[in-house]
Amino acid sequence: MRPMSKNGIVTKINSRIRSDPFTACYDLVGRELGRGKFAVVKKCVEKATGKQYAAKFLRKRRKGMDCRMDVLNEIAVLELAKANPYVVELHEVYETSSEIILVLECAAGGEIFNQCVADNDEAFTEKDVIRLAKQILTGVAFLHWNNVVHLDLKPQNILLTSARPLGDIRIVDFGLSRRMDSITEVREILGTPEYVAPEILNYEPISTATDMWSIGVLIYVMLTGESPFLGDDKQETFLNISQVNIDYSQDTFEGISSQAIDFIKSLLVKNPRKRATAEEALTHPWLNSHPHPHPNPHLHAVKASSLDEPETSQSESEPESPAGSPDLDLIGTYLLYPGQGELKAGRHTFSFSEPPFATRPEIQQELIC
Repeated sequence: MRPMSKNGIVTKINSRIRSDPFTACYDLVGRELGRGKFAVVKKCVEKATGKQYAAKFLRKRRKGMDCRMDVLNEIAVLELAKANPYVVELHEVYETSSEIILVLECAAGGEIFNQCVADNDEAFTEKDVIRLAKQILTGVAFLHWNNVVHLDLKPQNILLTSARPLGDIRIVDFGLSRRMDSITEVREILGTPEYVAPEILNYEPISTATDMWSIGVLIYVMLTGESPFLGDDKQETFLNISQVNIDYSQDTFEGISSQAIDFIKSLLVKNPRKRATAEEALTHPWLNSHPHPHPNPHLHAVKASSLDEPETSQSESEPESPAGSPDLDLIGTYLLYPGQGELKAGRHTFSFSEPPFATRPEIQQELIC
């Protein structure tokens, strides 16, 4: 097992870190795929092969702190998952005086978020969701088998190899990932507000079950186009998650099978020990006995009224938080595609500075990769 720090960050990598100029081997092409506070993603072409990749430029210093080890942790997880077909592939690593550059597989289909907020012909069918859910769970089961939790599973971090025809998924953005063991408890406030599990908000130990909650939210969004816990303000969102206040009404799930709802209910369980594991979820009847799961070909075709006007995606596109706020931010995303729609209510950076959730002075920085 690779050495890791007390908070689950893996501290050693196997990849060669190249110090020669990145531009000697790659040409940057087209516009940026995404930009944020600490990272920018650009499409590039390898000169020797003509192959396209996504180059993720990560700043090593963030808010005056050295975050090189956080980037190495992301590299270590990508190395561990190299045999997993549903995790984005790491091609090469470069380092400059100020940045580390990850050269990654380029998933040309973009984020599944685009289809989650689409309507009519561009929306997922339930059959689509079943196929993609199997792939997501297979990828996550591999991570969990290797004692890795992703901690930021959401539509922006699930890419597609192609949009039309609908391709296969690639899980991305391992900047928040942690390695679990049987000895050390990991307690951190990490993730993206709408997708975090109750134990994150309560500062209880993180486990593989934490990812399973996020998958439950993710599948809900894929099927309905709505964000199940998002309230009118941050406290309402927190309370909805803590109380598992969720709408399973016929209006929300119109035309969606009861087995799909049962599948989501097996994951959105407050007690982490009672949530289905990735392996158990893969055996659920919804994923295995629906040759024709949905009589209406496209989901949430009439739910456009639940969506806000298009904005850029969350997190890496957000501005800096106002100075002086006690930032314990819930954060995320990776390969961003500008001009996307939004779910039912917009995404925001939240700080845990008000009741009912206590702040934790031990958490001193944002991590955004």
